[in-house]
Amino acid sequence: MTPSNGATRRATIVGTGMYVPERVVPNSFFDDRYQRDISTFLRDHRNIHERRWMAPDQCTSDLIVPAAEAAMKAAGVTADQLDLIVVSTDTPDYLSPSTASVVSYRLGATRAGTFDINTACAGFVTALDLANKYIRADEHYQTILVVGAYAMSKWLNLDDYKIATLFADGAGAAVVRATTSGRGFSASHLWTDGQYHDYMGIYAGGSAMPLDAGVLARKDHLLAFPKRIPPETNGIHWPRIARIVLDRIGKQPGDVQHWFLTQFNVQSIHETLDKLGVPRERAHLVMDRFGYTGSASIGMCVADAVTAGKVQDGDLCVFIGSGGGMSMAALALEWGD
Repeated sequence: MTPSNGATRRATIVGTGMYVPERVVPNSFFDDRYQRDISTFLRDHRNIHERRWMAPDQCTSDLIVPAAEAAMKAAGVTADQLDLIVVSTDTPDYLSPSTASVVSYRLGATRAGTFDINTACAGFVTALDLANKYIRADEHYQTILVVGAYAMSKWLNLDDYKIATLFADGAGAAVVRATTSGRGFSASHLWTDGQYHDYMGIYAGGSAMPLDAGVLARKDHLLAFPKRIPPETNGIHWPRIARIVLDRIGKQPGDVQHWFLTQFNVQSIHETLDKLGVPRERAHLVMDRFGYTGSASIGMCVADAVTAGKVQDGDLCVFIGSGGGMSMAALALEWGD
């Protein structure tokens, strides 16, 4: 869409925020619980030193609201200025209604439409892409709140140390606003390899496996990895979709100042940047302090980098998210409004 002044209307991020629960769970917690050396693997192969778990009386919206408030404060907007709230999570407050509706009420966003999306850990990038497209397609959408949130500690099977030790809780938020500056979102690519839909996830609680006493007794309602996703998957497809996005805007991997990738496995991040010929330090990391926060991880990563003063106007950023399904999303953004 082109405004009356002839400038091309685009979308950009104008504020970021994050929130993590107060409880710090160090790797040593698992060493003690399982009576084995968990710390070495987590530290050396995942770059995870500690993580945050929510309190028993907290829910996903409790993580979202402070992250959203921080993003809105940074953007200089109030809740009644929001036109839309998009929440990306696969650990919602309820199966129905949407967590976004809870958030709108708690924020006082009386003008905003709301919906949740679930593309697992690719969700935050997918939600940014949706916000961009809403703003570009319809001039009635000026300011959109995008949040990625993860409360996976409540779905962990603590009998399985290979799963329970990785996952954590948190929320990352961004305010996306219309701009005519020429900066902002420029290209995206979404892709799913659906053959992996039954390899990892929370499989009970929906129509395929309603909750009953048997399901609960077997702990089928908790996060599970019934099959092993090939370990080379991210290392193959992250560089591939990155090149697709960059080719569309005539850029090379070396032109990108900041890479924000799903914070699950530092080895996959390093492998991706090595294949792209990019220095590893261009990927900002937060899993060392916060563990794996799924659909929140990229939003938290961006907010943390902004707070650290790393991201400057004009910097080219690439976001790549991937998660169960197997869903992936890539997005390019020139920072600034």
